[in-house]
Amino acid sequence: MSLKLFELVGTDAARPFSPYCWRTRMALAHKGLAAESLPWRFTEKSAIAPHGSEKVPVLLHDDKPVVDSWAIANYLEDTFPDRPSLFGGEGGRAMARMLNAFGDIAIVGGIFPLIIADIPKNLAEADAAYFRQSREARFGGKTLEEIMASRDAGVVAFRKSLEVMRQTFKTQAYLGGSTPNYADYIVFGGFQWARVVSPFQLLDADDPVYAWREKLLDAFDGMARTSPGHAV
Repeated sequence: MSLKLFELVGTDAARPFSPYCWRTRMALAHKGLAAESLPWRFTEKSAIAPHGSEKVPVLLHDDKPVVDSWAIANYLEDTFPDRPSLFGGEGGRAMARMLNAFGDIAIVGGIFPLIIADIPKNLAEADAAYFRQSREARFGGKTLEEIMASRDAGVVAFRKSLEVMRQTFKTQAYLGGSTPNYADYIVFGGFQWARVVSPFQLLDADDPVYAWREKLLDAFDGMARTSPGHAV
């Protein structure tokens, strides 16, 4: 069996930083599966175009492509049913689908304006130029620095948006219950992305969400913690 994973990197090929690729990295580790990392950069569209995608992650299973982190999670669950479940059954899968949207909108969407101008610092010149042009267009022509200028106030609102997680952690250790599952990896991917690319502190150290993130940094023999990142 051959598994290969195209994942986003910058100038350091050993520093993957996409929140969606981290969802997949954690899912693979949960399943006890090892995948060869195929470093990919923003301007290398031609490398994944033959696999039917313009974005990563792209998983190759014996050269069969699976595109998109949610599709990959479902593929891993269905293809390797003898390994630990990512969802804990169809009810868990259905709830994870909702959390996948929460992760996209509230977590990745909430974090993005807070770290957006830090991301190009991790990229080579051509990729930084691509990132700046495409993301500034997405924000109506504002510069990355203008978007991020209000982050000290923005992070307060972001922390408030996590209250649903704090309430959950009053009665269980993880979003998935007593042990982590794909629900946790969806949300964790965003925090790991931020940790890898930016020195900005998203969470207070006494926040239950911070404690949860710390446990996931240490999961799978510290896979996420030992990946290069900032001490935030």
